[in-house]
Amino acid sequence: MANQTLKGALNVRGTNPQHLVEKVVRARIYDSPYWKEHCFALTAASIVPVAARLPYIGGSYGAQRPSPFLCLLLKLLQLQPARAIILEYIAAPEFKYLRALAAMYVRMTFPSLEVYEVLEPMLNDYRKLRWRDMSGSYRITHMDEFVDSLLTEERVADLILPRLTRRDVLEEGEGLAPRASRLEDALLARAEGSGGEESDDSVREAREDKARRAERARKIRDTKSGPRGVEDVEEEEYVSQEESDQERFVSRSPTPSGSEKGGYVSRSPSKSPAPGYVSRSPSRSPQPGFVSRSPTRSPERS
Repeated sequence: MANQTLKGALNVRGTNPQHLVEKVVRARIYDSPYWKEHCFALTAASIVPVAARLPYIGGSYGAQRPSPFLCLLLKLLQLQPARAIILEYIAAPEFKYLRALAAMYVRMTFPSLEVYEVLEPMLNDYRKLRWRDMSGSYRITHMDEFVDSLLTEERVADLILPRLTRRDVLEEGEGLAPRASRLEDALLARAEGSGGEESDDSVREAREDKARRAERARKIRDTKSGPRGVEDVEEEEYVSQEESDQERFVSRSPTPSGSEKGGYVSRSPSKSPAPGYVSRSPSRSPQPGFVSRSPTRSPERS
């Protein structure tokens, strides 16, 4: 399974999970020494210490060489860990590069609703990250900046991100709760503490608007089922299609025996004659009650 997707993995966004990485970048990753030395035979458990020791994040650099970050991301797409495992990666605050890797995986594979629910709390993480650009030089970025680029930009780390549904559309249709922002709360508290009738009115209107949005989202979510992962949706669609095919199935081929099963309708003649059958072909030995309508070979004597 050096470069093959794990057997039994489900399609993500209608394609092989590894195909979310462009073919050119994927071929460079397969040829890179880091992929051959450090990514061979990794599992969802053994990838944790490797990702925790990442020196930086970024895309390709130098002579279009892929970074270890891209190699491990492709390995995650190849392994396709369970949703609970990815959430455990994000819930490990001591490994910031593992969290960044899991955040990138979430953005690539999760539905839009879950992308906002999982990544927006990471905007409160202000720890520093080392970023390596295409020229090979390093710069300092932060976790919240990296997550914000995942939510707002179309291309991150030399990869084209899947299309993300707008947040306001999800709030109206899927019941996405309003974003909880520390900065917004701090600004509202400061405006409220500064005094003034106009500031108090604006703060009150902002809080009431957010409360209305939260109540509307709660009602929408109560009428709908909770967010489901990619695996649950695809399995449900597969089962429903299988059941519908069985219900519509009507065989038109003859059965070996004359007995019919429940729900089965045969439209071909059976091999054994049914009761009330009258043959119009001559038989060698006449049976009682048989009437032949074909001429006999020897005329009867008068």
